[in-house]
Amino acid sequence: MSRLVVGPFNRVEGDLEVHLDVENGRVRSAEVSSPLYRGFEAMLIGRDPMDALTIAPRICGICSISQSAAAAQALAAAGGVQPAPQGALIAALIQAVENVCDHLTHFNLFFMPDFTRPCYAGRGWHRRALDRFTPAEGGAQRAALRARAELMHILGLLAGKWPHTLAIQPGGVTRAPDERDRTRIRATLRAFRDYLETTLFGAPVEEFIALATPADLMRWSRGDAGLFLEIAADLDLDTLGRGAGRYLSFGAYPLDGGPVFAPGLWQDGGLAPLDTAAIAEDLSHSWMLGPTAHPFAGDTRPDEAMREGAYSWCKAPRLNGQPAEVGALARQVIDGHPLAVALAGGGVLARVAGRLLELARTQIALERMAGAIRPAERFMIRTPPVREGQGAGLVAAARGALGHWVRIEGDVIASYQIIAPTTWNFSPRDAAGVPGPLEAALVGTPVAEGEETPIAVQHIVRSFDPCMVCTVH
Repeated sequence: MSRLVVGPFNRVEGDLEVHLDVENGRVRSAEVSSPLYRGFEAMLIGRDPMDALTIAPRICGICSISQSAAAAQALAAAGGVQPAPQGALIAALIQAVENVCDHLTHFNLFFMPDFTRPCYAGRGWHRRALDRFTPAEGGAQRAALRARAELMHILGLLAGKWPHTLAIQPGGVTRAPDERDRTRIRATLRAFRDYLETTLFGAPVEEFIALATPADLMRWSRGDAGLFLEIAADLDLDTLGRGAGRYLSFGAYPLDGGPVFAPGLWQDGGLAPLDTAAIAEDLSHSWMLGPTAHPFAGDTRPDEAMREGAYSWCKAPRLNGQPAEVGALARQVIDGHPLAVALAGGGVLARVAGRLLELARTQIALERMAGAIRPAERFMIRTPPVREGQGAGLVAAARGALGHWVRIEGDVIASYQIIAPTTWNFSPRDAAGVPGPLEAALVGTPVAEGEETPIAVQHIVRSFDPCMVCTVH
């Protein structure tokens, strides 16, 4: 058996190392390490609660609106506040735009360029992959960046800026759109639909949403999605990096009539209620000090000695003592889409297909949100300062379930704990020795003779779309 250290990874936000034990050409076990400590949670202690709206979004420049939404929801819960319904609608709309842009970036700039590598030169699809996804040159990348830039005009209009907006507040949003804004938003979404239907899917988004089985999916041959599925079939990406099929979602985009995508827990092939009180962070293999605890009782104290046996600055979140995979696939499985349910427990193919499915479904949701804007109504309610209390903000970032837990005592933040999506997916082992979702998915991955950065390992890692700066926040 040999030991292989893979990393740092390119096209991954932040620092990541993967330590592999390889035997007979396959991964026998894996340890996923986040080698950089940041400590935003500790920065918030002792501050005015509203400072969280400024500081927490700076955890990440990719999903800053999701961080804003989680912080605002946590403060609203601590103060017993319900945002104005139209304010909640606009907050959901701008977060959904950010998530769509994130999915688009992941597919075109982070994931698909791996198939342009020389190791795939002989494959029937390789020339087309080069034409579409060569970094900085591919036609798909240029088209995606143009479409993304146009879609983000909505963020400029409603959020003021991106990243790190202050538009989302506990009582709603600071920008009240008028009828002209509503018209511009709907026109921007029509243009983005045109990109999806001419380039990414090559057909109406409703047709992709209507796919119900893996066989239906693999017959899809249009657009850049069709090229991905051709590659996936050729390389058997369905069996590569398969998960345990245990998924968690906090739901997505809470509106007056309920969330766009439902929250829940998927395990043993079925849906179960989600009890967030059963979440705890295990520190046994993390360079952190303290007991296993729920985030309301959690702590962020780095172990400066970096004790033996630990191997990551990432904590190990568990639900009822078990790991859970989060992300677009998890959301779509839990929301009950038949294709996603059929893909549950799948590997690289399932995770990427889950993102494509969510892109199509979110386009429909965005169009409905835009149509529901009522400029004559209130978009913000005044909220008194929170002096005592605690609350949780549980939202859907592009990469999965994001939670902020705040406790306020004597007018200041006494505790602030965050579990990011990649903290779930890239967690180290827990006290029982159970690996995190990526560590488990890597077991059995083929490693060719002489490979120092195995291409199959890279496909699996990127299928989770890690954001390591969020992981160690």
